[in-house]
Amino acid sequence: MSKVLIITTSLRAKSNSDILADHVAKGARDAGHEVEIISLKGKKIGFCKGCLACQNTMECVIKDDAIEIAEKVKEAETIVFATPIYYYEMSGQMKTLLDRLNPLYPSDYKFRSIYMLSTAAEDEDYVCEKAVSGLNGWVDCFEKSEFKGTLFCGGITDMGEAAGKEEKLKAAYDFGRALA
Repeated sequence: MSKVLIITTSLRAKSNSDILADHVAKGARDAGHEVEIISLKGKKIGFCKGCLACQNTMECVIKDDAIEIAEKVKEAETIVFATPIYYYEMSGQMKTLLDRLNPLYPSDYKFRSIYMLSTAAEDEDYVCEKAVSGLNGWVDCFEKSEFKGTLFCGGITDMGEAAGKEEKLKAAYDFGRALA
């Protein structure tokens, strides 16, 4: 079994993506994986400056919480990014984190399987397509990794609403059990 890292990117209290990520984690644990969840709530993650110093040093010049998160990403074999969908895209804090993971590009990273869990008020299948495309762009830069799948849980609006959506909770649990 593999070492799974779930990164929840919502900053909202009683986040629906956090609730569903917990069920993904339970499913993954029940399947025998070692699971860690990191939330971006309360983390300080600055914008990438584009200096590319990290390509030589494999370290970012910005000293904030992204450094510790990047180290955990580097050591995980499977990564699940959980994000709310805002304006048909991933959360801004998720995109900022992806940019800040640039020091991993020249490193001997272990992650091979990348997944996305997303939530939105709208329920149409196309709602998460741009977010999935954005994450795929990041994955494409890491040749040893592969985007393995996505779970979109639409039709969830209010804070904490996902906790009462048994069908969505079961889908998240099953998604976690199926992680490779």
